Amino acid sequence: MTDNNRPLDVVILAAGQGTRMRSALPKVLHPVAGRPMVAWAVKAAQELGARNVIVVTGHGAGQVEAALKDSGVHFARQDRQLGTGHAFLCGAAALPGDGADILVLYGDTPLLRTETLRALLADHRAGESAFTILTGELPDATGYGRIIRDASGDVERIVEEKAATPQQKAVREFNSGVYLMDGRAPDLARRITNTNAAGEYYLTDLLELYRREGARVRAFRLQDPDEVTGANDRTGLAQAEAILRRRINMAHMRAGVTLQDPDTTRIEDTVTLGRDVTVEPGVILRGETQVADGVTLGAYSVVTDSVLGAGVVVKPHSVLEGARVGEGSDVGPFARLRPGTVLGKDVHVGNFVETKNAHLDEGVKAGHLAYLGDVTVGAETNIGAGTIVANFDGVNKHQTRVGAGVFIGSNSTLIAPRVVGDAAFVAAGSTLHEDVPDGALAVARGKQRTLEGWSRRYWGGMREKVGEKLPWLAGWLERQG
Repeated sequence: MTDNNRPLDVVILAAGQGTRMRSALPKVLHPVAGRPMVAWAVKAAQELGARNVIVVTGHGAGQVEAALKDSGVHFARQDRQLGTGHAFLCGAAALPGDGADILVLYGDTPLLRTETLRALLADHRAGESAFTILTGELPDATGYGRIIRDASGDVERIVEEKAATPQQKAVREFNSGVYLMDGRAPDLARRITNTNAAGEYYLTDLLELYRREGARVRAFRLQDPDEVTGANDRTGLAQAEAILRRRINMAHMRAGVTLQDPDTTRIEDTVTLGRDVTVEPGVILRGETQVADGVTLGAYSVVTDSVLGAGVVVKPHSVLEGARVGEGSDVGPFARLRPGTVLGKDVHVGNFVETKNAHLDEGVKAGHLAYLGDVTVGAETNIGAGTIVANFDGVNKHQTRVGAGVFIGSNSTLIAPRVVGDAAFVAAGSTLHEDVPDGALAVARGKQRTLEGWSRRYWGGMREKVGEKLPWLAGWLERQG
Protein backbone atom coordinates (compact mmCIF):
# COMPACT_ATOMS: atom_id res chain seq x y z
CA MET A 1 0.00 0.00 0.00
CA THR A 2 1.28 3.46 -0.94
CA ASP A 3 2.32 5.75 1.94
CA ASN A 4 1.70 9.29 0.73
CA ASN A 5 2.56 10.70 4.14
CA ARG A 6 6.18 9.63 4.14
CA PRO A 7 8.50 12.56 4.76
CA LEU A 8 10.54 13.92 1.89
CA ASP A 9 14.18 14.99 2.13
CA VAL A 10 16.02 16.82 -0.64
CA VAL A 11 19.72 16.74 -1.48
CA ILE A 12 20.89 19.55 -3.77
CA LEU A 13 24.23 18.93 -5.48
CA ALA A 14 26.07 22.26 -5.70
CA ALA A 15 29.74 21.40 -5.29
CA GLY A 16 31.00 21.76 -8.88
CA GLN A 17 33.36 24.45 -10.09
CA GLY A 18 31.67 25.23 -13.40
CA THR A 19 34.81 26.06 -15.38
CA ARG A 20 32.82 26.96 -18.51
CA MET A 21 31.37 29.94 -16.66
CA ARG A 22 34.90 31.43 -16.58
CA SER A 23 34.21 33.24 -13.34
CA ALA A 24 35.65 33.73 -9.85
CA LEU A 25 32.07 33.37 -8.58
CA PRO A 26 30.94 29.77 -7.95
CA LYS A 27 28.73 28.62 -10.79
CA VAL A 28 25.63 28.04 -8.66
CA LEU A 29 25.73 31.61 -7.30
CA HIS A 30 25.31 33.27 -10.67
CA PRO A 31 21.96 35.06 -10.48
CA VAL A 32 18.97 34.35 -12.69
CA ALA A 33 15.86 36.54 -12.40
CA GLY A 34 16.80 37.82 -8.97
CA ARG A 35 18.03 34.64 -7.27
CA PRO A 36 21.30 32.71 -7.36
CA MET A 37 20.74 29.54 -9.40
CA VAL A 38 21.05 27.30 -6.35
CA ALA A 39 18.39 29.36 -4.55
CA TRP A 40 15.87 28.34 -7.22
CA ALA A 41 16.45 24.69 -6.30
CA VAL A 42 16.07 25.55 -2.61
CA LYS A 43 12.82 27.40 -3.32
CA ALA A 44 11.40 24.46 -5.29
CA ALA A 45 12.36 21.99 -2.55
CA GLN A 46 10.78 24.08 0.18
CA GLU A 47 7.60 24.68 -1.81
CA LEU A 48 7.41 20.91 -2.26
CA GLY A 49 7.24 20.57 1.53
CA ALA A 50 10.65 19.00 2.06
CA ARG A 51 11.43 18.16 5.68
CA ASN A 52 15.19 18.58 5.26
CA VAL A 53 17.04 20.37 2.47
CA ILE A 54 20.74 19.52 2.31
CA VAL A 55 22.97 21.57 -0.01
CA VAL A 56 26.20 19.78 -0.89
CA THR A 57 28.96 22.36 -1.31
CA GLY A 58 32.53 22.08 -2.54
CA HIS A 59 34.05 24.66 -4.83
CA GLY A 60 33.55 28.07 -3.21
CA ALA A 61 31.78 26.37 -0.31
CA GLY A 62 32.14 29.37 1.99
CA GLN A 63 30.55 31.71 -0.55
CA VAL A 64 27.68 29.33 -1.30
CA GLU A 65 26.96 28.71 2.37
CA ALA A 66 27.09 32.43 3.15
CA ALA A 67 24.62 33.16 0.33
CA LEU A 68 22.13 30.58 1.70
CA LYS A 69 22.73 31.03 5.43
CA ASP A 70 19.28 32.52 6.08
CA SER A 71 17.32 30.18 3.79
CA GLY A 72 16.65 27.38 6.27
CA VAL A 73 18.85 24.74 4.62
CA HIS A 74 21.65 22.56 5.98
CA PHE A 75 25.04 22.03 4.38
CA ALA A 76 27.32 19.09 3.68
CA ARG A 77 30.85 19.53 2.37
CA GLN A 78 32.27 17.49 -0.50
CA ASP A 79 35.94 18.28 -0.01
CA ARG A 80 36.99 16.26 -3.04
CA GLN A 81 34.87 16.16 -6.19
CA LEU A 82 34.71 12.41 -6.82
CA GLY A 83 31.49 12.29 -8.81
CA THR A 84 27.75 12.58 -8.27
CA GLY A 85 27.53 9.33 -6.30
CA HIS A 86 30.10 10.58 -3.81
CA ALA A 87 28.39 14.00 -3.61
CA PHE A 88 25.07 12.30 -2.86
CA LEU A 89 26.62 10.26 -0.04
CA CYS A 90 28.07 13.46 1.47
CA GLY A 91 24.57 14.95 1.54
CA ALA A 92 22.80 11.77 2.67
CA ALA A 93 25.12 11.56 5.68
CA ALA A 94 23.35 14.65 7.06
CA LEU A 95 19.90 13.01 6.83
CA PRO A 96 18.22 11.10 9.69
CA GLY A 97 18.06 7.84 7.70
CA ASP A 98 14.52 6.98 8.79
CA GLY A 99 13.16 5.73 5.49
CA ALA A 100 12.06 9.05 4.00
CA ASP A 101 11.91 9.52 0.25
CA ILE A 102 14.97 11.36 -1.05
CA LEU A 103 14.92 13.72 -4.03
CA VAL A 104 18.16 14.71 -5.76
CA LEU A 105 18.28 18.16 -7.40
CA TYR A 106 21.06 20.29 -8.84
CA GLY A 107 22.24 23.80 -8.10
CA ASP A 108 22.47 24.82 -11.76
CA THR A 109 18.96 24.02 -13.06
CA PRO A 110 16.87 27.08 -12.15
CA LEU A 111 14.06 26.31 -14.59
CA LEU A 112 12.67 23.22 -12.86
CA ARG A 113 9.14 23.98 -11.67
CA THR A 114 7.74 23.02 -8.29
CA GLU A 115 4.62 21.78 -10.10
CA THR A 116 6.72 19.30 -12.06
CA LEU A 117 8.38 17.99 -8.91
CA ARG A 118 5.01 17.68 -7.20
CA ALA A 119 3.74 15.57 -10.11
CA LEU A 120 6.94 13.48 -9.99
CA LEU A 121 6.43 12.79 -6.28
CA ALA A 122 2.79 11.83 -6.77
CA ASP A 123 3.65 9.48 -9.64
CA HIS A 124 6.54 7.91 -7.68
CA ARG A 125 4.29 7.07 -4.77
CA ALA A 126 1.25 6.05 -6.78
CA GLY A 127 3.40 3.70 -8.88
CA GLU A 128 5.03 2.25 -5.75
CA SER A 129 8.38 2.97 -7.33
CA ALA A 130 11.67 2.56 -5.47
CA PHE A 131 13.70 4.69 -7.87
CA THR A 132 12.10 7.17 -10.27
CA ILE A 133 14.04 9.10 -12.90
CA LEU A 134 12.84 12.45 -14.21
CA THR A 135 13.22 12.24 -17.98
CA GLY A 136 12.54 14.38 -21.01
CA GLU A 137 12.20 13.87 -24.70
CA LEU A 138 14.02 15.72 -27.48
CA PRO A 139 14.05 15.27 -31.27
CA ASP A 140 17.82 14.88 -30.90
CA ALA A 141 19.06 13.86 -27.46
CA THR A 142 22.74 13.94 -28.39
CA GLY A 143 24.95 14.39 -25.34
CA TYR A 144 22.46 12.91 -22.86
CA GLY A 145 22.21 9.44 -21.37
CA ARG A 146 19.37 7.51 -23.07
CA ILE A 147 16.54 5.83 -21.17
CA ILE A 148 16.09 2.20 -22.17
CA ARG A 149 12.80 0.72 -21.03
CA ASP A 150 11.76 -2.90 -20.70
CA ALA A 151 8.65 -4.50 -22.12
CA SER A 152 6.55 -3.35 -19.17
CA GLY A 153 7.61 0.27 -19.57
CA ASP A 154 9.86 0.36 -16.50
CA VAL A 155 13.43 1.59 -16.85
CA GLU A 156 15.92 -1.16 -17.64
CA ARG A 157 19.07 0.95 -17.82
CA ILE A 158 20.61 4.29 -18.73
CA VAL A 159 23.05 4.21 -21.63
CA GLU A 160 25.55 7.05 -21.84
CA GLU A 161 26.22 8.69 -25.19
CA LYS A 162 29.73 7.24 -25.56
CA ALA A 163 28.54 3.68 -24.95
CA ALA A 164 25.32 3.85 -26.99
CA THR A 165 24.74 1.84 -30.17
CA PRO A 166 23.28 3.60 -33.22
CA GLN A 167 19.88 2.16 -32.33
CA GLN A 168 20.15 3.44 -28.74
CA LYS A 169 21.30 6.87 -29.94
CA ALA A 170 18.03 7.12 -31.85
CA VAL A 171 16.11 7.00 -28.54
CA ARG A 172 14.65 10.43 -27.82
CA GLU A 173 14.03 10.01 -24.09
CA PHE A 174 16.94 11.27 -22.00
CA ASN A 175 18.07 11.21 -18.36
CA SER A 176 17.78 14.58 -16.59
CA GLY A 177 19.84 13.49 -13.57
CA VAL A 178 16.97 14.28 -11.17
CA TYR A 179 16.11 11.20 -9.10
CA LEU A 180 13.49 10.36 -6.49
CA MET A 181 14.42 7.36 -4.33
CA ASP A 182 13.18 5.47 -1.35
CA GLY A 183 15.04 5.27 1.95
CA ARG A 184 17.37 2.49 0.76
CA ALA A 185 19.29 4.93 -1.46
CA PRO A 186 22.13 5.84 0.96
CA ASP A 187 22.92 2.20 1.76
CA LEU A 188 22.84 1.22 -1.91
CA ALA A 189 24.94 4.24 -2.88
CA ARG A 190 27.76 2.96 -0.68
CA ARG A 191 28.08 0.01 -3.08
CA ILE A 192 28.82 2.26 -6.07
CA THR A 193 32.33 1.71 -7.41
CA ASN A 194 34.64 3.97 -9.39
CA THR A 195 35.85 1.40 -11.88
CA ASN A 196 35.50 3.67 -14.89
CA ALA A 197 37.75 5.81 -17.06
CA ALA A 198 37.22 8.93 -14.92
CA GLY A 199 37.69 7.11 -11.60
CA GLU A 200 34.46 8.70 -10.27
CA TYR A 201 31.38 7.43 -8.43
CA TYR A 202 28.30 7.91 -10.61
CA LEU A 203 24.82 8.24 -9.14
CA THR A 204 23.36 6.63 -12.27
CA ASP A 205 24.81 3.31 -11.04
CA LEU A 206 22.07 3.27 -8.39
CA LEU A 207 19.64 2.14 -11.08
CA GLU A 208 21.35 -1.23 -11.50
CA LEU A 209 21.74 -1.65 -7.74
CA TYR A 210 18.02 -1.12 -7.23
CA ARG A 211 17.19 -3.60 -9.99
CA ARG A 212 19.40 -6.22 -8.37
CA GLU A 213 17.28 -5.77 -5.26
CA GLY A 214 14.22 -6.60 -7.35
CA ALA A 215 12.92 -3.07 -6.82
CA ARG A 216 10.82 -1.19 -9.31
CA VAL A 217 12.62 1.50 -11.35
CA ARG A 218 10.41 3.89 -13.29
CA ALA A 219 10.62 7.11 -15.28
CA PHE A 220 8.44 10.20 -15.12
CA ARG A 221 8.56 12.16 -18.34
CA LEU A 222 8.61 15.98 -18.41
CA GLN A 223 6.23 17.88 -20.63
CA ASP A 224 8.79 20.65 -21.18
CA PRO A 225 12.41 19.45 -21.48
CA ASP A 226 13.67 23.03 -21.04
CA GLU A 227 12.95 22.67 -17.32
CA VAL A 228 16.02 20.51 -16.76
CA THR A 229 18.37 22.50 -18.94
CA GLY A 230 21.42 23.50 -16.92
CA ALA A 231 23.07 26.89 -17.21
CA ASN A 232 26.68 25.90 -17.79
CA ASP A 233 28.03 29.13 -19.29
CA ARG A 234 27.02 32.76 -19.82
CA THR A 235 24.93 31.82 -22.85
CA GLY A 236 22.98 29.34 -20.75
CA LEU A 237 22.49 31.99 -18.07
CA ALA A 238 21.02 34.40 -20.61
CA GLN A 239 18.68 31.71 -21.96
CA ALA A 240 17.50 30.77 -18.47
CA GLU A 241 16.97 34.45 -17.62
CA ALA A 242 14.81 34.93 -20.72
CA ILE A 243 12.66 31.88 -19.93
CA LEU A 244 12.16 32.84 -16.29
CA ARG A 245 11.44 36.45 -17.20
CA ARG A 246 8.64 35.30 -19.51
CA ARG A 247 7.21 33.06 -16.80
CA ILE A 248 7.30 35.83 -14.19
CA ASN A 249 5.78 38.42 -16.52
CA MET A 250 3.01 36.06 -17.61
CA ALA A 251 2.13 35.30 -13.99
CA HIS A 252 1.87 39.01 -13.16
CA MET A 253 -0.30 39.75 -16.19
CA ARG A 254 -2.65 36.89 -15.31
CA ALA A 255 -2.89 38.36 -11.79
CA GLY A 256 -4.08 41.76 -13.02
CA VAL A 257 -0.91 43.70 -13.87
CA THR A 258 -0.59 45.59 -17.16
CA LEU A 259 2.82 45.20 -18.80
CA GLN A 260 2.82 47.46 -21.83
CA ASP A 261 5.87 45.76 -23.32
CA PRO A 262 6.68 42.44 -21.58
CA ASP A 263 9.73 41.86 -23.78
CA THR A 264 11.54 44.87 -22.29
CA THR A 265 10.24 44.53 -18.73
CA ARG A 266 12.42 42.82 -16.14
CA ILE A 267 10.79 41.82 -12.85
CA GLU A 268 12.76 39.70 -10.41
CA ASP A 269 11.06 36.75 -8.78
CA THR A 270 11.24 38.38 -5.34
CA VAL A 271 9.09 41.39 -6.37
CA THR A 272 5.39 41.61 -5.43
CA LEU A 273 2.86 43.61 -7.46
CA GLY A 274 -0.71 44.50 -6.61
CA ARG A 275 -3.70 44.64 -8.96
CA ASP A 276 -4.12 47.29 -11.64
CA VAL A 277 -0.44 48.17 -11.60
CA THR A 278 0.72 49.59 -14.94
CA VAL A 279 4.29 48.96 -15.99
CA GLU A 280 5.54 50.95 -18.97
CA PRO A 281 8.32 49.73 -21.32
CA GLY A 282 11.86 49.23 -20.09
CA VAL A 283 11.06 49.10 -16.37
CA ILE A 284 13.35 47.05 -14.06
CA LEU A 285 12.02 45.90 -10.67
CA ARG A 286 14.51 44.25 -8.32
CA GLY A 287 14.98 42.71 -4.90
CA GLU A 288 12.32 42.91 -2.20
CA THR A 289 10.29 45.59 -3.97
CA GLN A 290 6.59 45.73 -3.03
CA VAL A 291 4.16 47.62 -5.25
CA ALA A 292 0.59 48.26 -4.07
CA ASP A 293 -2.58 48.45 -6.15
CA GLY A 294 -2.98 51.06 -8.85
CA VAL A 295 0.65 52.13 -9.11
CA THR A 296 2.06 53.39 -12.42
CA LEU A 297 5.73 52.75 -13.15
CA GLY A 298 7.04 55.02 -15.88
CA ALA A 299 9.22 53.93 -18.76
CA TYR A 300 12.83 52.96 -17.99
CA SER A 301 12.48 53.41 -14.26
CA VAL A 302 14.58 51.17 -11.98
CA VAL A 303 13.13 50.26 -8.57
CA THR A 304 15.14 48.18 -6.07
CA ASP A 305 14.17 47.04 -2.56
CA SER A 306 11.47 49.72 -2.30
CA VAL A 307 7.87 49.87 -1.05
CA LEU A 308 5.34 51.85 -3.11
CA GLY A 309 1.92 52.68 -1.69
CA ALA A 310 -1.40 52.61 -3.52
CA GLY A 311 -1.77 54.97 -6.44
CA VAL A 312 1.86 56.06 -6.54
CA VAL A 313 3.12 57.36 -9.88
CA VAL A 314 6.79 56.86 -10.72
CA LYS A 315 7.49 58.88 -13.84
CA PRO A 316 9.99 57.84 -16.54
CA HIS A 317 13.71 57.40 -15.92
CA SER A 318 13.49 57.55 -12.14
CA VAL A 319 15.72 55.43 -9.89
CA LEU A 320 14.52 54.25 -6.48
CA GLU A 321 16.61 52.17 -4.08
CA GLY A 322 15.64 51.28 -0.53
CA ALA A 323 12.85 53.88 -0.53
CA ARG A 324 9.31 53.95 0.87
CA VAL A 325 6.78 56.02 -1.05
CA GLY A 326 3.42 56.83 0.52
CA GLU A 327 0.11 56.46 -1.27
CA GLY A 328 -0.80 59.05 -3.84
CA SER A 329 2.74 60.39 -4.14
CA ASP A 330 4.50 60.98 -7.43
CA VAL A 331 8.18 60.75 -8.26
CA GLY A 332 10.11 62.05 -11.26
CA PRO A 333 10.74 62.10 -14.08
CA PHE A 334 14.52 61.71 -13.66
CA ALA A 335 14.33 61.61 -9.86
CA ARG A 336 16.61 59.56 -7.63
CA LEU A 337 15.48 58.24 -4.25
CA ARG A 338 18.41 56.70 -2.39
CA PRO A 339 18.33 54.36 0.64
CA GLY A 340 16.58 55.70 3.71
CA THR A 341 14.14 57.87 1.77
CA VAL A 342 10.62 57.86 3.20
CA LEU A 343 7.90 59.86 1.45
CA GLY A 344 4.57 60.39 3.19
CA LYS A 345 1.18 60.56 1.53
CA ASP A 346 0.72 62.83 -1.52
CA VAL A 347 4.35 63.95 -1.69
CA HIS A 348 5.68 65.38 -4.95
CA VAL A 349 9.33 64.80 -5.83
CA GLY A 350 9.98 66.16 -9.30
CA ASN A 351 12.61 66.03 -12.00
CA PHE A 352 16.28 65.95 -11.02
CA VAL A 353 15.57 65.81 -7.30
CA GLU A 354 17.83 63.49 -5.28
CA THR A 355 17.02 62.31 -1.77
CA LYS A 356 19.07 60.27 0.71
CA ASN A 357 18.00 59.31 4.24
CA ALA A 358 15.27 61.92 3.86
CA HIS A 359 11.82 61.83 5.50
CA LEU A 360 9.27 64.00 3.71
CA ASP A 361 5.90 64.23 5.46
CA GLU A 362 2.48 64.40 3.83
CA GLY A 363 2.05 66.95 1.05
CA VAL A 364 5.69 68.05 0.77
CA LYS A 365 6.66 69.35 -2.65
CA ALA A 366 10.18 69.38 -4.08
CA GLY A 367 9.56 70.15 -7.72
CA HIS A 368 12.97 70.15 -9.31
CA LEU A 369 16.75 70.37 -9.10
CA ALA A 370 17.21 69.76 -5.36
CA TYR A 371 19.39 67.61 -3.11
CA LEU A 372 17.81 66.55 0.18
CA GLY A 373 20.17 64.46 2.29
CA ASP A 374 19.89 63.52 5.98
CA VAL A 375 16.82 65.69 6.48
CA THR A 376 13.28 65.54 7.83
CA VAL A 377 10.72 67.84 6.25
CA GLY A 378 7.34 68.59 7.83
CA ALA A 379 3.95 68.42 6.15
CA GLU A 380 2.98 70.79 3.33
CA THR A 381 6.44 72.33 3.06
CA ASN A 382 7.56 73.63 -0.34
CA ILE A 383 11.19 73.11 -1.39
CA GLY A 384 12.20 75.54 -4.12
CA ALA A 385 14.25 74.70 -7.21
CA GLY A 386 17.97 74.40 -6.62
CA THR A 387 17.72 73.86 -2.86
CA ILE A 388 20.67 72.01 -1.36
CA VAL A 389 20.94 70.47 2.10
CA ALA A 390 24.68 70.61 2.71
CA ASN A 391 24.86 67.60 5.01
CA PHE A 392 28.57 66.70 4.83
CA ASP A 393 31.44 68.64 6.42
CA GLY A 394 34.17 66.49 4.91
CA VAL A 395 34.23 64.07 7.84
CA ASN A 396 30.70 63.60 9.23
CA LYS A 397 27.12 63.67 7.98
CA HIS A 398 24.78 66.04 9.89
CA GLN A 399 21.00 66.13 10.23
CA THR A 400 18.68 68.97 9.27
CA ARG A 401 15.08 69.41 10.40
CA VAL A 402 12.62 71.52 8.45
CA GLY A 403 9.22 72.09 10.03
CA ALA A 404 5.71 71.96 8.61
CA GLY A 405 4.33 74.60 6.26
CA VAL A 406 7.76 76.03 5.46
CA PHE A 407 8.52 77.85 2.22
CA ILE A 408 12.11 77.52 1.05
CA GLY A 409 12.91 79.80 -1.86
CA SER A 410 14.84 78.71 -4.93
CA ASN A 411 18.59 78.28 -4.88
CA SER A 412 18.84 78.11 -1.09
CA THR A 413 21.51 76.19 0.84
CA LEU A 414 20.92 74.78 4.32
CA ILE A 415 24.26 74.13 6.03
CA ALA A 416 23.67 71.21 8.40
CA PRO A 417 23.02 70.77 11.21
CA ARG A 418 20.09 73.21 10.89
CA VAL A 419 16.58 73.58 12.25
CA VAL A 420 13.98 75.57 10.32
CA GLY A 421 10.83 76.07 12.39
CA ASP A 422 7.19 75.61 11.36
CA ALA A 423 5.68 78.17 8.96
CA ALA A 424 9.10 79.80 8.41
CA PHE A 425 10.16 81.42 5.14
CA VAL A 426 13.62 81.25 3.61
CA ALA A 427 14.26 83.86 0.93
CA ALA A 428 15.51 82.69 -2.44
CA GLY A 429 19.26 82.54 -2.76
CA SER A 430 19.87 82.31 0.99
CA THR A 431 22.67 80.30 2.59
CA LEU A 432 21.56 79.36 6.09
CA HIS A 433 24.22 78.94 8.76
CA GLU A 434 21.87 79.64 11.68
CA ASP A 435 18.57 78.11 12.78
CA VAL A 436 15.29 79.81 11.81
CA PRO A 437 12.53 80.14 14.48
CA ASP A 438 8.88 79.28 13.84
CA GLY A 439 7.16 81.81 11.60
CA ALA A 440 10.32 83.81 10.86
CA LEU A 441 11.70 85.02 7.52
CA ALA A 442 15.38 84.26 6.94
CA VAL A 443 17.32 86.28 4.37
CA ALA A 444 20.95 85.21 4.17
CA ARG A 445 22.53 86.74 1.10
CA GLY A 446 24.77 89.69 0.23
CA LYS A 447 23.20 93.12 -0.38
CA GLN A 448 22.72 93.87 -4.08
CA ARG A 449 24.70 96.79 -5.54
CA THR A 450 23.74 98.27 -8.93
CA LEU A 451 26.41 100.32 -10.79
CA GLU A 452 24.85 102.38 -13.58
CA GLY A 453 26.76 102.49 -16.90
CA TRP A 454 29.22 99.78 -15.82
CA SER A 455 28.86 97.64 -18.98
CA ARG A 456 29.68 100.54 -21.35
CA ARG A 457 32.84 101.36 -19.44
CA TYR A 458 33.93 97.72 -19.17
CA TRP A 459 33.35 96.70 -22.76
CA GLY A 460 34.36 100.03 -24.19
CA GLY A 461 38.00 99.27 -23.42
CA MET A 462 37.80 96.13 -25.58
CA ARG A 463 35.96 97.45 -28.66
CA GLU A 464 38.25 95.72 -31.13
CA LYS A 465 37.89 92.25 -29.60
CA VAL A 466 34.19 92.75 -29.04
CA GLY A 467 33.71 93.65 -32.70
CA GLU A 468 35.38 90.40 -33.82
CA LYS A 469 33.70 87.97 -31.43
CA LEU A 470 30.44 89.58 -30.27
CA PRO A 471 29.01 91.68 -33.08
CA TRP A 472 25.65 92.12 -31.29
CA LEU A 473 27.50 93.71 -28.33
CA ALA A 474 29.51 95.95 -30.65
CA GLY A 475 26.22 97.23 -32.08
CA TRP A 476 24.88 97.91 -28.61
CA LEU A 477 28.03 99.91 -27.72
CA GLU A 478 27.64 101.95 -30.91
CA ARG A 479 24.07 102.81 -29.93
CA GLN A 480 25.26 103.91 -26.49
CA GLY A 481 27.67 106.37 -28.08
